[in-house]
Amino acid sequence: MNVVLRLGLSATLAVSGYVHAYLYMHGYQNIPTVGPGFLIQASVFIALAVLIAVGAPEWIVALAALGSAGALVSFALSRTVGLFGFSERGWDPAPYAVISVVTELAAVALASVLLTKRVRRPAATPTSQTRPLPQQ
Repeated sequence: MNVVLRLGLSATLAVSGYVHAYLYMHGYQNIPTVGPGFLIQASVFIALAVLIAVGAPEWIVALAALGSAGALVSFALSRTVGLFGFSERGWDPAPYAVISVVTELAAVALASVLLTKRVRRPAATPTSQTRPLPQQ
């Protein structure tokens, strides 16, 4: 089950990275601060997708969750008060805004499930090979 969740998380990060790279190449590179942010996010998310797919430790999964949550906050700011002087309205550019939000939400959910499963694992039980403490 963890493998399926990890691959799902990896896929959502890869799609988000691709969408941000696409948007960067098709106009966002000319937007100060936001443009380079799209390029950095695309690069980091693609790298995280690969690392998680090959079995990265839990802290990488947590980093992916934080990155996706941050992307959602940035999206919300860009639609409300603006972000570094940049703002957009509604779900434009379509369909990339919707794809981005859905993949970020999925990434946060999948990472949360993976991290919760890690926390809930029962402690290892002693095996028959452990030696009893010497009596005094």
